[in-house]
Amino acid sequence: MSSGPSGRGTGSPIARLVEAFHRLPGIGPKSAQRLAYHVLRAPAEEARSLADALLEVKERVTLCGSCQNLTERDPCALCEDAGRDRSLLCVVEEPLDVVAIERTGGFRGLFHVLHGVISPADGIGPEELKIEELLRRLRERDEGVGEVIVATNPNLEGEATAMYLARLLRPLGLRVTRLARGLPAGADLEYADDLTLGRALEFRQEV
Repeated sequence: MSSGPSGRGTGSPIARLVEAFHRLPGIGPKSAQRLAYHVLRAPAEEARSLADALLEVKERVTLCGSCQNLTERDPCALCEDAGRDRSLLCVVEEPLDVVAIERTGGFRGLFHVLHGVISPADGIGPEELKIEELLRRLRERDEGVGEVIVATNPNLEGEATAMYLARLLRPLGLRVTRLARGLPAGADLEYADDLTLGRALEFRQEV
């Protein structure tokens, strides 16, 4: 099929690149086109550097066998840190949430990354998340965890996931807490300022 004068016909390299960018979260059609044409206009070395970075992250980055966070080695640096309080375990939705909480400097416990939230509307159930890995980790009790802080986002899906986890974790004899309402409803952890997130951690509540 002819690609037409714009070079964006079905199956053309530009069309495939636009579609690849469009599949990324938060990237709309216009943004995808701008990114594609930026790559097209960029020097070949810059494009190769981008391609190499994409391949390298897929080849070298894996999930920590304990906390499920992204890492280049297993276990990750946070899990290996002997100075962290192993009685506290903070459960978050995504790796970026770990970065946000670490940035506050107010939490010295361990983490567990779910890689999402329960969202029936999107076809995401508990089995798609790292919940079984969390339960296995807590049942073994190797780390001596006594309190689990459920730090999912304060929106509908985050609250539903928190309630689901609380029902699973309480029978294990654990204290289950939720971040305090210092976070605005509907917000994401990665966009919260350090003071708000720090206070939410400090004044966490029982679930």
